[in-house]
Amino acid sequence: MEENEILLMKGNEAIAHAAIRCGCDGYFGYPITPQSEILETLAVEKPWETTGMVVVQAESELASINMVYGGGATGKRVMTSSSSPGVALMQEGITYMAGAEIPGLIVNVQRGGPGLGTIQPSQGDYFQSTRGGGNGDYNVIVLAPASVQEMADFVDLSFTLAFRYRIPVIMLSDGVIGQMMEKVVLPPFKPRRTEEELRQECPWAANGCKNRKKNIVTSLELDPHAMELHNIHLQEKYKEIKEKEVRYEEYMTEDAEYLIVAFGSAARIAQKAIELCRAKGIRVGMLRPITLWPFPSQAIKTLAQKAKGILSMEINAGQMVEDIQLAVQGCVPVFHYGRMGGIVPTPEEIVNEVEKMKQ
Repeated sequence: MEENEILLMKGNEAIAHAAIRCGCDGYFGYPITPQSEILETLAVEKPWETTGMVVVQAESELASINMVYGGGATGKRVMTSSSSPGVALMQEGITYMAGAEIPGLIVNVQRGGPGLGTIQPSQGDYFQSTRGGGNGDYNVIVLAPASVQEMADFVDLSFTLAFRYRIPVIMLSDGVIGQMMEKVVLPPFKPRRTEEELRQECPWAANGCKNRKKNIVTSLELDPHAMELHNIHLQEKYKEIKEKEVRYEEYMTEDAEYLIVAFGSAARIAQKAIELCRAKGIRVGMLRPITLWPFPSQAIKTLAQKAKGILSMEINAGQMVEDIQLAVQGCVPVFHYGRMGGIVPTPEEIVNEVEKMKQ
């Protein structure tokens, strides 16, 4: 593949190729629909022969997240991927990583639930990702790609944020974005770090060395006072992330009387619905959260001051709508529309919901 070459590939395939190019040191995963192409693409590309990237099909999701825990603890750029029920199994490992401040990337290509559910697309893991499915007071950064290009671009961004803040990052995709094919330009190859560069970037990393200070990376602390201090440190870090790393995109909000808030594949549907509404003379705009955590609360609050109503459009029973309601604090009516069971809404359905808001 040539530099800046325009390619046609699935979102899952784009993640795999981007991981190879972005200096990822290791991938540990387990196949599950609709994200299996990530592991399959890596197996075909054999990056261990070209970049030295380790690729392991673990025996389970539990094993894969603990491999990510171990690799990340040594300062390596490591990642895993799964789908909704598989990520549910990973929650213990994710909270351990958050507590130990270990960077890493977890890709979730969502499918319908609860339980094993369906292999069709869903956005039902919003709570699982943004609220933290594990124990304790912790957060992880959550990025929501809405295109195959963003699936590729967000790999490097995820590693950048993960190491900047020593925090796990979840890329929350879904079966639509993972399986659809679009044009994409892959990122340029980034050289893997030398051991000296790794030591300089990650002086905290576990090293097992006898000739210098041995770093121990753990989330365990038996002294409650020390544990409270550690939690205070984590909360201060999360506050900094909320101040510096909020990302979102606005679409036709300048004159909008009604606002749609949607992320991922739902935002693509909402964009078409807005075009249909505009053709009917209904001034509708959209705010697309790119970071689901930290959530763009202030941006939504600002837009709400000139809106007559807000529609939270999600492919679930209503999860992000709670964050929107907290953001606007009752200054404007907030509605929700979503489908479940793996059914994806149509733009016409969204137009009908906007028309109901006007009544």
